[in-house]
Amino acid sequence: MSLGEPAFRADQISRHYFARHLGAGDAEVMTDLPAASRAALLGALLPVLLAPAKVMTCDAGATRKTLWRAFDGVLIESVLMRYPDRATVCVSSQAGCGMGCPFCATGQGGLTRNLSAAEIVEQVVGAARVLTRGGLAGGPTRLSNVVFMGMGEPLANYATVITALRALTAPPPDGLGLSARSITVSTVGLVPAIRRLASTGLPVTLAVSLHAPDDELRDRLVPVNRRWPVAEVLAAAWEYGETTGRRVSIEYALIDDVNDQPERADVLAELLTGRLAHVNLIPLNPTRGVSWQASARRREREFVRRLRLRGIAATVRDTRGRDIAAACGQLAADGPDGPAGTDRPDSDRPDSDGRLDGSGRARR
Repeated sequence: MSLGEPAFRADQISRHYFARHLGAGDAEVMTDLPAASRAALLGALLPVLLAPAKVMTCDAGATRKTLWRAFDGVLIESVLMRYPDRATVCVSSQAGCGMGCPFCATGQGGLTRNLSAAEIVEQVVGAARVLTRGGLAGGPTRLSNVVFMGMGEPLANYATVITALRALTAPPPDGLGLSARSITVSTVGLVPAIRRLASTGLPVTLAVSLHAPDDELRDRLVPVNRRWPVAEVLAAAWEYGETTGRRVSIEYALIDDVNDQPERADVLAELLTGRLAHVNLIPLNPTRGVSWQASARRREREFVRRLRLRGIAATVRDTRGRDIAAACGQLAADGPDGPAGTDRPDSDRPDSDGRLDGSGRARR
């Protein structure tokens, strides 16, 4: 396509987008572009891929969920979270998800389509734009971390996610210039794709959504386990860690009286002993249509204690965004109409600083 403009115009627009986080709505400040052709240039080279349909905040303004509408009307969500030491955006890689995990709102809705690399990158640039303009509590700051833990299974959209990762890590004007080590890619355990990811030269953190240490239970919680069982998934994860030198994160949603038994903690510890791994325990978040609940605090603490007793690094995620259906497993691109109430079994509550004694509660 010829626009009758010199080739360096594309470089200028790319720098505006990746370095200054400007979008199609910021044409008036792109004064290095000729006013007469600015609209045509932006329409051709920086089209609107995602439009915010709804924005919600919680956690005293430190968490922001955006419902995006794509060009074809498809809805997806991303979540931006600010902490004292960093700002993280959780992005979607698919509209919906085809993995069918019964405790996850996204999985219950099924898969609509894969997102494009540009749609994934736009979620990240949009988050960076909000932060640099002071859109979260605490004033302007920079985006520091990206986690592919939103809607969809990232490795089921493998080629596109790799393209997006290269754009996120390339320096401007070709990308955002983020460190690969500040990016986490989550997977339910697509073994061939894990092995391919290890060969890309992108040392992102791999997060394996395990949720059960045994095949009998994991077949129920993560249906793809029937294709790639626990032993195969972990073998691929350890290969990834050895190739990249990166610690593998083991994601484990704690579900009351389903996968939180002390003996399962012991089995999990046995699987991880001697491995470069960290267990990220996630109290199950309430999801419409799911009767399961988060583990009782005492069971949560006992699970952590047993892992640590065996020398396994384990923390409990300090869930953000639950009040606006923005927490792990709650994204459904249909607004904050999830089940009411966030109480968990037992009467004990966090200490005044938001931590439980001995829990090692970690942030998302």
